[in-house]
Amino acid sequence: MTTAQITPDNDVVLAEIFIAAPPARVFEAITDPKQTAQWWGQKGMYRIINAKADVRPGGKWLSEGVGDDGTKFTVEGEYLEIDAPRLLVQTWIPSYAGMQKTIVRWELEPRDVHGLQHQGPARVGTGTLVKIHHSGFAGNVQAAKGHSEGWKRVLGWVQMFVEQGKTVETRDREDRRGCGSEGQRVTAPGLNKVVECGSLAGGSVKFSV
Repeated sequence: MTTAQITPDNDVVLAEIFIAAPPARVFEAITDPKQTAQWWGQKGMYRIINAKADVRPGGKWLSEGVGDDGTKFTVEGEYLEIDAPRLLVQTWIPSYAGMQKTIVRWELEPRDVHGLQHQGPARVGTGTLVKIHHSGFAGNVQAAKGHSEGWKRVLGWVQMFVEQGKTVETRDREDRRGCGSEGQRVTAPGLNKVVECGSLAGGSVKFSV
């Protein structure tokens, strides 16, 4: 289950999820451009069509995506700090938010889970608590709220990819992981896209940049 909250000053979004795989596997999924393009996105919302990453301090990263209606967007930045596979800090500069720069901090904490049963030997007994610290919203309530809901979805997507091998193409559109209550409006990091959760099963979606 993904949890997310916003600090009282509306500057920081905090989110976390448990993934039944070692930190090294999770780190690989969030830094390897080929893998990122497989899991980051959702049918009926948006998807990443091209990703690049020079995974080193000072290295640049770029994700290019397209919305369901064909609208293109980019999210880019620089890696500030890396301590693989435990820590990744990067700037986050999205075209959909006027290129406002914020900072995303990924913390991957190893967890021993005795008796955890999943298919595959790498998923038995070892897990990762993934923590997101996304700062720099400077009191922008709308942006902070949108990214709070969006990180719930993104962490759910990477969890399904790492644990079950589910991709944008194979993931069920009705999977509401991170969506919250029925009919809730959410925004996913990577695109300022407002979605009625209940509409993902086949109804219309609302989109704005």
